Amino acid sequence: MSSLDSLKSFTVVVADTGDFESISKYTPTDATTNPSLILQAAALPNYSHLIEEAAKYAIKKESSLNEQIEVALDKLVVLFGVEILKIIPGRISTEVDARLSFNKNASIEKAKKLIELYKEQGISKDRILIKLAATWEGIEAAKVLEQQYGIHCNLTLIFSFCQAVACAKANVTLISPFVGRILDWHIQKTGKKSFPPDEDPGVKSVTEIYNYFKKFGFKTSVMGASFRNVGEVKALAGCDLLTISPKLLDELSNSTEPLVRKLHPKLASQMAIEEVIIDEPTFRWMLNEDEMATDKLSEGIRKFAADAQKLYKLVEEVIKKQL
Repeated sequence: MSSLDSLKSFTVVVADTGDFESISKYTPTDATTNPSLILQAAALPNYSHLIEEAAKYAIKKESSLNEQIEVALDKLVVLFGVEILKIIPGRISTEVDARLSFNKNASIEKAKKLIELYKEQGISKDRILIKLAATWEGIEAAKVLEQQYGIHCNLTLIFSFCQAVACAKANVTLISPFVGRILDWHIQKTGKKSFPPDEDPGVKSVTEIYNYFKKFGFKTSVMGASFRNVGEVKALAGCDLLTISPKLLDELSNSTEPLVRKLHPKLASQMAIEEVIIDEPTFRWMLNEDEMATDKLSEGIRKFAADAQKLYKLVEEVIKKQL
């Protein structure tokens, strides 16, 4: 049995990629994408037909160039999602434009449009997770989507405990706390080149969140994300889900080292943990006081927004050629 098979025995493995071939190779249950991953995949020649299809769809739907580009962008991420869903048995996470991260109502409307586009392709909303940045506005948008529309959400760019707790209180389906980006920040700030897996600040953050959720019986699932090495993955074995890049999936697949389950709901239920009350002022203050989380959340939104803008330009060029 490979380390990957061992991990799959107690954790749902999710492929962190937009590349269909990688997903087929490692047989994950779910898959997740973001603007950066879609941009990388869209640049490959074997996926150019999806951009062409999205552009044709948008030209038929809208008359102005700006509206055509927006529709084509939505259609493109859905087309990638549809292709991925042909390979995996579970769900695909599709992200709302990061530029809407501080606009609750616009995020809700964009999520509904994405779900409608999937419906046009014959895909049920039960197989879709709408990804939103875990700003206060993003969490509030997810709360509405879950409660009023039955749309399941994946709250991403989680770097702090207060973000996670606010998501759990909102009863969102899934959260994606980031491991590697937390490690990156601490390496930069401390000058240390590495941390042992159990002392890795990203691993410790996800472990704290997982134990808190299981202690108090929150239904929100925890999916560790953004890994820098297999040591981080192994240290979080037992987490509800882990979304892993093809490179690390390959390492796990080629290793026969058995994994030991590190996280378990029964262990968490026995821990002495105090419940935390999170409202909007408390959330904003706790996030403000966490320098790392504030830095990484803002940086993450900026980077996803920048890649969304690059996708915008890419789609614009294809549409102009077709007009």
